[in-house]
Amino acid sequence: MPDVIQERAGVPVLVCDPAGPPVVTEQDALDLIGSAFLGAQLVAVPASRLDASFFSLGTRFAGDVMQKFVNYRIRLVVVGDISRHLAASSALRALVQESNRSGHVWFVPDLDALDARLAAARPGGTGPGAQGVPTRG
Repeated sequence: MPDVIQERAGVPVLVCDPAGPPVVTEQDALDLIGSAFLGAQLVAVPASRLDASFFSLGTRFAGDVMQKFVNYRIRLVVVGDISRHLAASSALRALVQESNRSGHVWFVPDLDALDARLAAARPGGTGPGAQGVPTRG
């Protein structure tokens, strides 16, 4: 399946194909942001598409990618099992915890978890992500 824009819990989301091109450079991230400008507010990227350097915070790649998404006011969601990366890095664990408290970047295990977060973030929703979720405007 190609990367497609889907409405998930009332939010237009660019759902990226797990078999799509890897995100290895900042330009790759900008390409996803450009695709999102076709109507998505959020980009759901499978963790498997992110280069291993994304999960090694010393490379600064994760920070650079996340900052690009924030600058363009497009939310980023990393979807998938990142437990092996979390086990190897307390700094990454802290980043994931802090990110999941914000509305800009989330880490979720699957698209069902994303749907639940988005539903909770809707006006009147409760639970994680219910506050501070920016929209492009």
